[in-house]
Amino acid sequence: MSRWLVSNVPSWLLLLGLVVLVAGGAALVLFYVRHRFPQLEEGKHNHVTVFAVSFIGFMFAILLTFVSNSLWGQINDADAKARTEGATGMQLAADSTVFEKADSDRIRQGLLDYERAAIAEWPEAASDRSFPEADNALARLYTAYRQVQPHNDLQTKYLDTSFSNLDNIRQARRERVLQAHMDVDPPWSLWVVILLTSAMVLGCAIIYGVEKPAMDYAMVATVGVLVAAALFLVVDLSYPFVGEMSTSPEPLREVIQVLSPSPA
Repeated sequence: MSRWLVSNVPSWLLLLGLVVLVAGGAALVLFYVRHRFPQLEEGKHNHVTVFAVSFIGFMFAILLTFVSNSLWGQINDADAKARTEGATGMQLAADSTVFEKADSDRIRQGLLDYERAAIAEWPEAASDRSFPEADNALARLYTAYRQVQPHNDLQTKYLDTSFSNLDNIRQARRERVLQAHMDVDPPWSLWVVILLTSAMVLGCAIIYGVEKPAMDYAMVATVGVLVAAALFLVVDLSYPFVGEMSTSPEPLREVIQVLSPSPA
């Protein structure tokens, strides 16, 4: 469900929805509590509530920091793989000019086909689906290099280097696709802890005794917005290849721009 939300709902709309749901729900609960238990307005229990919210808020902050750092690390790792794949493709494009024109044209076309297939594969891999065309394009690119017959030592050297770089691209793609399939949102047990601590933080804010209703609603709404923002952060960072905060295939597009012929 969370993958679908991140994939299909704009980030601003998802954040707004969570704010309305969490802060609005907390305000409705506060409205019920103030009318059902009017004695809470006296604030005789506030010294206990302050201690509880301090401890729970501290634990909630630690948990959120731990989860966010872990999820952000996934995105950084995915960024590094995409940059490696793109930079190596740029190197292959530059080195291809050393070969004979027929070989160079064949290699550049094969590399262009692969980069386009890799970009088309991006959303498929993020949705845990296979995309055989990317494998086929990479195989054709290997074939294009195997057909090269070097005519001098320089071409032989660059051909060996190109095969090594091509292996790096294959490895980077394999790791990228594997990460897209394996990196998922936090397990249900961690979600239970996150939702439980969020509910406890909101609960402490709701039962805190405030005589003036306006101040009480403002305080609960503020806590609700903060909790909603924390939940949004966890959801939006959960998928390194999906959503507006995810890794971009821009390094692969840069290779395509280099390989594509300039308009006359």
